[in-house]
Amino acid sequence: MTARCPVFAYVVGTFDTKGAELQYVADLLRSAGLATMRVDVGTRAHAWPVDVAARVVASHHPLGVAAVFAPTDRAEAVDAMTVALRAFIATREDVGGMIGLGGSGGTALITPTMRDLPLGLPKVMVSTLASGNTAPYVGVHDITMVFPVTDIAGLNRLSRVILGNAANALAGMMRNPIPTSSDGKPALGITMFGVTTPCVQQMTASLAQDYDCQVFHANGSGGRAMEAMVRAGLLHAVVDITTTEAADYLLGGVCSAGAERFDSIVDTAIPWIGSTGALDMVNFWAPDTVPERLRGRLFHAHNANVTLMRTTAAEMMEIGGWIAEKLNRSRGPVCWLLPEGGVSALDAPGQAFYDPQANAAMIEAITRRFVASASHRVVRVPHHINSGAFAATAVDEVRRVLDVWTGS
Repeated sequence: MTARCPVFAYVVGTFDTKGAELQYVADLLRSAGLATMRVDVGTRAHAWPVDVAARVVASHHPLGVAAVFAPTDRAEAVDAMTVALRAFIATREDVGGMIGLGGSGGTALITPTMRDLPLGLPKVMVSTLASGNTAPYVGVHDITMVFPVTDIAGLNRLSRVILGNAANALAGMMRNPIPTSSDGKPALGITMFGVTTPCVQQMTASLAQDYDCQVFHANGSGGRAMEAMVRAGLLHAVVDITTTEAADYLLGGVCSAGAERFDSIVDTAIPWIGSTGALDMVNFWAPDTVPERLRGRLFHAHNANVTLMRTTAAEMMEIGGWIAEKLNRSRGPVCWLLPEGGVSALDAPGQAFYDPQANAAMIEAITRRFVASASHRVVRVPHHINSGAFAATAVDEVRRVLDVWTGS
């Protein structure tokens, strides 16, 4: 049976400046068989028909309509309307998808609301900023960004095609929803890097029969995405094999997930089974992006655009201690697997980053600073992280922790 089409496609933008384009998109969505909800977030009068007026949206601001319309500063008004739009959409239960049109102001106004919407719900943002750094607008959410090529300042032969493609993309997503069922299997969030891929591949091969294994690239945005899913209640447990984002955060690398890494574990008490994968390295882009103060360190060229720096014993001790202090605060079960034979593909005999002494110093720091208990355990594994023996141990610990957690 075909899934029912969601109730409304929300068309959001400043109708006072982009009314023709927004109406054009709404007309195309209706032609595709979708009901539309035109939501105005402009701050000036206009004659375009809308389904939700700007003053209605503004009334949802905690300080009322005046908070949006009284400011004479445009940036202040946009910020206030952003707050109001998020509050307005939070009251709606009929959002089947959303499309927004905007320049810098409109993009900053609309995308926070898109990030509030559930993962998987269709979201398309046509933005003049889409050809640049979209991270501040997309975050770790599934927003489709479309660059309009020309400014969103009137309909022309090119803008009609691009806006039409964006409208049809939203219509296609809404009319053809993808089932999210995984046969009731508990979902695991698993972190992986290229240098820990063999370990994770062996683990997922063993766990996939009983668990929905969702692998996240530990490149900063991957860790943030996984933690966002933890907070959303979409993961049953975290299998944090690759904690390298902590090294990048503490040492200034480009794959940092920020100071908040591991906080969702603490706040939700979700089961955590993890390791020290790729803590032997910090990531930079091409060699000329490495800070001058680090130029004398040991580096390895992962490829032409990624340069890896070997962490020292002192740095590994700092990183391990930082993670330990985070995990100590969790009320949920914690099992920390420490591979004594090496923490990445580069940390093995004959490889560029092999340094058993540095790893031993990190393990000593972890065991000293981690507060062990019946539910918080450190397991020292005398094998390399990518070995079959380590992967088998990790799989056994995942099953053991989750069996205890679920009472099975």
